[in-house]
Amino acid sequence: MSVPDTVRPARIKDVAALAGVSLKTVTNVVHQRPNVAAETRRRVLEAIDELDYRPSMIGRQLQSGRSNILTLAVPRIDEPYLGSLAHALIAAATPRGYTVLIDETGGRPERERQASEGYPGHGIDGVIFSAIALDPQHLAAVSTRSPLVLLGERVPGSSADYVAIDNEQSAREVVAHLLGLGRRRIAFLGDQPGRPTTVGAARRRGYDRELGEAGIALSPDRVVGADRFTRQEGEELAATLWRGDHTIDALVCASDLLAVGAMRALRRLGVTVPDDVAVTGWDDTIDGCYSSPSLTTVATDLPVLAERTLDALSRRVDGDRSEGATFVVPHRLVVRESSTSVG
Repeated sequence: MSVPDTVRPARIKDVAALAGVSLKTVTNVVHQRPNVAAETRRRVLEAIDELDYRPSMIGRQLQSGRSNILTLAVPRIDEPYLGSLAHALIAAATPRGYTVLIDETGGRPERERQASEGYPGHGIDGVIFSAIALDPQHLAAVSTRSPLVLLGERVPGSSADYVAIDNEQSAREVVAHLLGLGRRRIAFLGDQPGRPTTVGAARRRGYDRELGEAGIALSPDRVVGADRFTRQEGEELAATLWRGDHTIDALVCASDLLAVGAMRALRRLGVTVPDDVAVTGWDDTIDGCYSSPSLTTVATDLPVLAERTLDALSRRVDGDRSEGATFVVPHRLVVRESSTSVG
């Protein structure tokens, strides 16, 4: 029997015809079922190889109810931390048989809504989601029907799990480090007061508590909110902060990107880091490693975060819709040149 036209992809019926078997027999071989004679299995496998047959993803999904495809939905993939996170997730997902697709939502509500609902019609098993635009109530509602794991913001009362470092505790460690260096007029850049479950708000709470326990009066003028954790926003906000208060001697930034932008602003204003103002960040990004001075930061154990995220999402894909849990992963303070002792 001649090989079918190779202009189009081979179909299962072509394999069956070439091997001289039924469609069901080809299906049994593709799914590695034991009820196929050795000689028959050999003929089918040879036909598959000769035709370069690729089983239909849709067909496999109908058979198993799964696509083994996950999506990582983030505002921007060009941010260093999110790129490193994607790499860690893909490395952890591959041995589990998952493929991870990446969707850059741009923080647009309509794109985030599609992600939160599991990309209907696209055969996605579950979504690892960093949302910045959606209302938490919407996320809580859709989490009962869409397998979701959240990064960045926790949504209490939902069926979406949350995986992160202990943001409040890590902030306390940063402030304790600065206090130990003799810094006392410490500002915070990156508060997100409108959404108390965000990382910025949690880190600000840790900042407040550590200063309070040290007996240092909190100054609202030294806490600056940030809509986006970008280099540009860090530069603009730090410049405004310094022009309003020349007495600050340390700046706790809620992300490395804010910190890198802040150091640029301080340098342009003639302020020396760390002699005049110590600066710290979060995320241990490549920007911070190679900035001058290099940046003190909080590093997340990304391989552990990736494994915990996939563990949680697998349970949701399997149908678990119980109330979402929080999974805390390790972190460490990485001290570099941007925070050294006074004088």
